[in-house]
Amino acid sequence: MTARPWWKTALGAVLTAFMLFPVYWMVNVSLTQTQDLRRGDPHWFPSAPTFDGYTAALSQQLPALGTSLIIGFGCVALTVAIAAPAGYALAILHLRGGRTLSFLLLVAQMIPAVVMAMGFYAVYVHLGLLNTVWGLIVADSTIAVPFGVLLYSTFMAGIPRELVQAARIDGAGVWRIFSAIVLPVSRNSTVTVSLFAFLWAWSDFIFASTLNRSGELVPITLGIYQYIGNNTTQWNAIMATAVVASLPAAILLVVAQRYVAAGVTAGAVKD
Repeated sequence: MTARPWWKTALGAVLTAFMLFPVYWMVNVSLTQTQDLRRGDPHWFPSAPTFDGYTAALSQQLPALGTSLIIGFGCVALTVAIAAPAGYALAILHLRGGRTLSFLLLVAQMIPAVVMAMGFYAVYVHLGLLNTVWGLIVADSTIAVPFGVLLYSTFMAGIPRELVQAARIDGAGVWRIFSAIVLPVSRNSTVTVSLFAFLWAWSDFIFASTLNRSGELVPITLGIYQYIGNNTTQWNAIMATAVVASLPAAILLVVAQRYVAAGVTAGAVKD
């Protein structure tokens, strides 16, 4: 095995440190006292660490974290329920107009979220879905579903046709083939779509601030925003809440890393 040049390792370490610097600074500010934050020169390390920000975050933002979890997992369930059958129809059933639909899904991903939020607001006013968790789940799913359909269809197109043909010979119907063969084989794609759907819903602020500003249950992104006032801003509480809110996403990324790598590259190479 050829040894990697030292400069490549050093360059990788520098780039990694550069990309992770915002995370370090977030933790640093979360442990810094308010009076130290107002000084002119920034402190690279907190001189007198305080956990007041974490105390405020854990005592005030746990309901918002729970709401974000509900929205995230609800978005995952709705996205997979729509994207998996749609990808199956495009890849296996060769749906008429499939190429046109795939192009429209690509175009849908280019629409800015703020434009979609205004449209959802006008619709939700008439449907009574403003300031509801279900409304946010549906809105966030519109970002994840196009990506999920394209990823599923790409992966399912690479499934050996012999599997599907053998199932048809044995008398399996369209739904049976999908639920018993195609969907289990597409496990990596399902994990990838689920992870991205959860992260999009977890980090959403545009839809939350537009469609759920006055709701009883608000996600963590709006919970952080509550610390920002006209006269005072609780920076250590903001950063502490951001650190706490980053943990579920970080854990999911670490656990699902190998599935995501396999799911994203699925269909990239054909025999």
